[in-house]
This record gives sequence, C-alpha cells and structure tokens, in this order.
Amino acid sequence: MRSYDPLVAKTKVALSVAVAFLCGLGLASQFGFTEAAPPTTPFVETQAQLPAAAVRPAMDLSDAFVAIAGAVTPSVVRIETLRRQTRQRLTMEDLFRFRSRPQEDEQTVRTGGSGFVVTQDGYVMTNNHVVEDAQEITVHLQDGRAFPAEVVGTDPTTDVAVIRIDADDLAPATLGSAAEVRVGEWVLAIGNPGFGAGGSGGSSLDYSVTAGIVSARGRNLNLIRRDLQTDDEYSQERAGFAIEDFIQTDAVINPGNSGGPMVNLRGQVIGMNAAIASHTGYYQGYGFAIPIDLAHRIMEDLVAYGRVRRAYLGISMQPVTPEDAEFYGLPEVAGAHVQQVVRDTPAEEAGLRMRDVITAVDGEPVRTSNDLQHKIALLAPGDRVRLTVYRDGSPREVAVRLGEAPLLEEPADVAATPARAAGKLGIQVTDITPATAEALQLESTGGAVVERVQEYGPAFRRGIRRGCVIHEINRESVDDADDVDRLLRDVEAGDVVSLVAQCQQADASVYNIRVPR
Repeated sequence: MRSYDPLVAKTKVALSVAVAFLCGLGLASQFGFTEAAPPTTPFVETQAQLPAAAVRPAMDLSDAFVAIAGAVTPSVVRIETLRRQTRQRLTMEDLFRFRSRPQEDEQTVRTGGSGFVVTQDGYVMTNNHVVEDAQEITVHLQDGRAFPAEVVGTDPTTDVAVIRIDADDLAPATLGSAAEVRVGEWVLAIGNPGFGAGGSGGSSLDYSVTAGIVSARGRNLNLIRRDLQTDDEYSQERAGFAIEDFIQTDAVINPGNSGGPMVNLRGQVIGMNAAIASHTGYYQGYGFAIPIDLAHRIMEDLVAYGRVRRAYLGISMQPVTPEDAEFYGLPEVAGAHVQQVVRDTPAEEAGLRMRDVITAVDGEPVRTSNDLQHKIALLAPGDRVRLTVYRDGSPREVAVRLGEAPLLEEPADVAATPARAAGKLGIQVTDITPATAEALQLESTGGAVVERVQEYGPAFRRGIRRGCVIHEINRESVDDADDVDRLLRDVEAGDVVSLVAQCQQADASVYNIRVPR
C-alpha cells in the first residue's frame, strides 16, 4: 500500500489545470473568441445648440462683415517702399584703436504700408508717412499684379498722400462721409499688418480685416504736430497747421495698416487708418483714422496742383473750457476760443478779436477748436464763410473771405493778387526775348515760353515742361504771354484746352489738357 504524498497530489492537480487551460485556449482561438474587440468611436454632437432664429441678428451682422470684406478688399493695395537710411556703426578697427566715434554708412531699407484705389485710372490714397522719402514705390494688388508708383503729392500736415499707378481693371473704393459717422456704429479696418513685408512673396497677413465700433470723434493726438516740429522744413509756427481730428475705433490697427480704409456697414470708406495709441508700438485698444472728407479734400488739391492750397483764417485758438463758457455766458461748453488774431490776415480784416468764441461755420455747429480747423480745411482759399461768434455775451455773424495758409511759402493774398489765367493749367509763362530765343535756339521770338510748371499739375502730367514754347491755344495763335492770359481767361473748370507747343527742340506737338475741377 502506497502512502499519500500531499506534494505529489498538488502537482498533479496543477498539471491537470494547466492542460485544461491550454486545451480551452486552443478551442477558443478556433472559434475566434480570442480576437480583440474593435475600438469604439466617441459620439460627437454636431447639432446646433441654438435654433437659427435665436441668433439671427448676430448671423446677419456676420454675413454683412463677409459681404463688406468681399466688396472692399479688391480696392485695398499693399505698398512697398525702398528708402536710403544712414546707419551708424563701430567697426573692429575703431574698437582696437579706441575710437568711439561711429562710422556712418547708408543702407537700403524696405518698408511697407497700405492704401486703397480711389479712381479707375490709378490714383491711390495712403498716408504721407508710408511713402515719405521713398526712392522706389511698388503697389501690389489683390489679384497678384504689382506696379511701380509715382508720388502725385503729399501733405505732412494731415498725413495724406496720393500716388498713382499705370494699371487697368482696377476696383476703386466707394467714399462715404465722416460727417455722418456715429459713435457706437460698427466699422471695419482693412489693410496689411506689415508682417513679412520685406519678402518678395508678400506678407502672410495681407488684406486682413478687423471689426470694431467708433469709440469717439474729433480726437487730437498731437502726433502730426510733434513730427513736424522735428522736421527742418517746418518752423514751430508752420507746425501749427497740422490738422488732427481723428476718428477713434477699437478695431485692431497695427503697424502696416496705415493708409488702409476704414469702412462702414454699407462698404463706404469713412476714414483712412493712420495711427495707434500705444506704449509698445503695437495695438493696445485704440486706433485712429483720418476722416475721409478731409482726406478727399486734400487729394483734390494734390491732384490738381501737386500741393495743398489750405484755406486760412488767421487765428490761434483753444477749446472752450467750462470756465470760458461761464465767463462769456455761452449756452454750452463748445466752440473755438480765439487766443490771438494774426496781423494782416482774413480774420483781422473781418474784425475778429481776442476772446471771441466761434460757435458755427455757415450754420454748422463748432464743437472744438479741432472741429473749426477741420471745417475751414474743407474749404478753399478765396471762399467766403459766415462765422457765428459770441462776443460780450451775445452771438453775432461775421463774414470772412479765406486766404491761403503759408504752409511752405508766404501766404497768398487771394483778393489782391488773383492768379494769371495760365495758372489754371499749372504753368507760368513769359514773353520770349531775343536772349531767351538764343538760349532756347529758337528761330523767332513769337509765342510764350513756360517759365515755371507745377510738378504733377495738369500741364506737367501731359508732358509740358519748363522751356516749352506755346504757339497756339485752342487753334488761335499765341504771340506773347498776354495772349495766353487772354485765351485762357474764360476757360472753366472741367474744360479741355488744346495747346500747340514746342518742347526740347523737338517739333511742335499738340497737348490736350483738362482744367481741374
């Protein structure tokens, strides 16, 4: 009889269990019971949380933004400029020889900005600071085309510039009126933020669109005046002609958006992006645009004359304070407080005085001194205006004929020295003397010689230059400068004048020139 061994018994049981497990595993694999279960895909809800009717106003606004961007963006251009810039640097030789005075060299710098097409024949509006001192200007359209541009004219006192490209199939923007802008209304700012502008392939953020509301009107940042005060061409007095009457918005405006359009919900341009208020140089919640009424008025002068002919009243002024309103008995704290009347100006001639408060121009209320400056700038030299002036506690009407502001030259006396008729074409002419004929190698002294031509003026754009000799005007012979004045005296704005002129010893040619409107 064999004795019972517990260890042997446990071993047999373990072997039996293992054999049974292996057999079961084989059978399960034959029937596919050991295959892994397929992974389950989490359920994702795709149904709208709210019905369309509940968010219809917001959806309508979103659709409006999309439509505006699609309509306006083709008018927006990217502007690249090349400038020569002086750079100071210390070389290794300077350091080793203990010279602390840096060497100066020039380098070409590529900068950029924005603009927008305003006419089908290629006029583009932008900021003066975008194209100022540029040696080369290239305009890039949304369709990928690029064109060299020429400067038609600039106005540093408003930071407005007009350039022109020779292109067709352009999409001009539609201009609105900043006078109708309301605080709180939605606006879109469109432009090139400027990132990557130095590359030949364009910017990765070209033609970006941002939205916001109009935060305020009539803002004076004193930015343009400070820039002019550091410019050698402008004295402290002339820097005072800077006009800053900005539209403020919370739409994002960054460096490079300068010159782009600000548009309302009807797709009309109501301002031109110009500046930001920031401690870092980047957007911090405050953007500013030049009112389009002012920019358009400046453009008209730049296209017609190549410079700005600013209407001039001849006063220095400050905004009305609560103390002013109380002391003078004003009905409200509004108006322009006259601090000084400049001698020999339209203001002095009209009888304006220190302590007068101007409250309206031709019946339009004046809220601040900036507002008055803006309203006068929309007019032209020689225009007559009716000012409402508070003096000695009561209002009165004062009629003023405006002069021309001395932006770069002595002020023009519009009433006393009317321009000769040739000025309608942007030229000055004089008689041909024997000495002039010899210098120009002319066979006779007949005709009138162009003594001066306004750069980018009407005649300049058609090819007339200094030294050209005018022989005919509208098929009538010209013998001297008086004939030019007589034949152009009755020409109206918008008329086309036909000149026969001889330029640079070439044969006489026909130049058909439209008088600016």
